[in-house]
Amino acid sequence: MNTQIARLYQIAQKPQRLIIGLMSGTSLDGLDVALCQFTGSGIDAKTELLAFDTISYTDDIKQTIRTVFSQKQVDLEMLTLLNPWIGKLHASMILKCLQKWKYTSTEIDLIASHGQTIYHAPQSLHKHPDFPNATLQIGDGDHIAVQTGIITLSDFRQKHIAAGGEGAPLAVYGDYILFSQKGEDRIMLNIGGIANFTFLSGDLDATKMFSTDVGPGNTLIDAFSRLHYNHPFDENGAIAASGIVHQSLLTTLLNHPFFQAGFPKTTGPELFSQSYVHQAQQQSQTENISSQDLIATLTRFSAEGIAQAVKRNNLSEKAVVYMSGGGMHNPVLVKHLHQLLPDNVLKTTADLQILPDAKEAVLFAILANETVAGGLVNFGNRPGIPNVTMGKISFPN
Repeated sequence: MNTQIARLYQIAQKPQRLIIGLMSGTSLDGLDVALCQFTGSGIDAKTELLAFDTISYTDDIKQTIRTVFSQKQVDLEMLTLLNPWIGKLHASMILKCLQKWKYTSTEIDLIASHGQTIYHAPQSLHKHPDFPNATLQIGDGDHIAVQTGIITLSDFRQKHIAAGGEGAPLAVYGDYILFSQKGEDRIMLNIGGIANFTFLSGDLDATKMFSTDVGPGNTLIDAFSRLHYNHPFDENGAIAASGIVHQSLLTTLLNHPFFQAGFPKTTGPELFSQSYVHQAQQQSQTENISSQDLIATLTRFSAEGIAQAVKRNNLSEKAVVYMSGGGMHNPVLVKHLHQLLPDNVLKTTADLQILPDAKEAVLFAILANETVAGGLVNFGNRPGIPNVTMGKISFPN
């Protein structure tokens, strides 16, 4: 037997596994690195977050990624070069974390790498009837495995698409295992560049669970903070707090078929872009509003999209909302959510012993644990939630 396959078999048989989960989202702020210890698998698995860090991308790294990010036409040579470049970059960040945490590579069983999303193209967005759902994440797993010496699982979204899904969101698989609680309906709300949530039924029936994107989280707020203030994001919601919401623009922003589409659904900055906002300003005759008012309106827009989705299908009647992601640090956005969801208790995943900023990286570590040591959870026969294990496996040699 190949020694690496034998090693993988041994890892699958271990009572406990150390897995590093990686997440870099559409906000392009950096790489989340979560070291997790797993005991068992499936709904009975125990997950402990041993260490976590976010390694910020430098301005040069962000600018390099943006040359190919969320654009229909890019330099193909640059895209090709960035695939291994991101892999090696993430590998170097992992090694720095291990050194800081005083672990060696030989102590780590697996790496679970989400990769850097470059373009997300479900059929609902690309509109080409002869082509399937598609998505592209770069940061090749082979390069991470070779550079770190650790077996790496990556490219999780492709299996989801191959089995009939849209490649996003994948949170339902990890959320069900990590956060399901008998007797409490939960909405696990992640406010990243795009906002998404998972609904978890308190009766633990996996066939009732689903995960869906709901609209923009931080992506538009960040984009216009960069454009008008040269800031990567609206820190503490200070810009939004200094402006007023323009109802005519808000109404126009919300007037898109995406918000009426059924669950589950997926989207990205390919739709919710600067041009989306500029078109809405033209239609609502709000092109001359101040930059503060624009960001205030975009912040309310994110909150409205989230709240409308939570209120659908009577999900909000008794579900507790647990927030994670960068948007939960924006007090103006969170204030809007409290106003729009007065009947819901809003908490964070810190109340469930998982750091909110670490949640997405932890979820990909869970996916890797399930692929290697778990089995299939039966989510029923529903569109968008195929019963699959995910992740391509890369060996160090």
